[in-house]
Amino acid sequence: MPDLRDIFLCHAWDDRQGAAKELHDLLESNNVSVWFSEKDVLLGSSLLREIDKGLVKSRVGIVLVTPALLRRLAGEGIADKELSVLLARDLLVPIMHNTTYEALRDVSPLLGSRSGLSTSEETMKEIAAKLAELVAVEPCY
Repeated sequence: MPDLRDIFLCHAWDDRQGAAKELHDLLESNNVSVWFSEKDVLLGSSLLREIDKGLVKSRVGIVLVTPALLRRLAGEGIADKELSVLLARDLLVPIMHNTTYEALRDVSPLLGSRSGLSTSEETMKEIAAKLAELVAVEPCY
């Protein structure tokens, strides 16, 4: 399967040029290959189809949980569809940013039950380093 990725980065549309891009860039600086809609969905292509391909080609799912994502999940949009697929995986890591696990559990008890990381306890740079360590020890497909 060509173009395999270490991580699929699920995020809210509103975060694509802020926290999601920051996390993407930090992961790539740690030599982690990331499927990120901002760079992997070409103009004119089907967003849902490209997301579907990205999910198939990625070993680990991470969800950047922000207030914007919580609003999007409640609205059952594209992020909700991504999350539905990611929840079926063994390895899914929520990254809490400017929100709490309690707020997440109110919207998604299943995702809220996963162990994850939080920017209230560590910097985004430290989180990216931990995720890089995770994918380094995870077996390939």
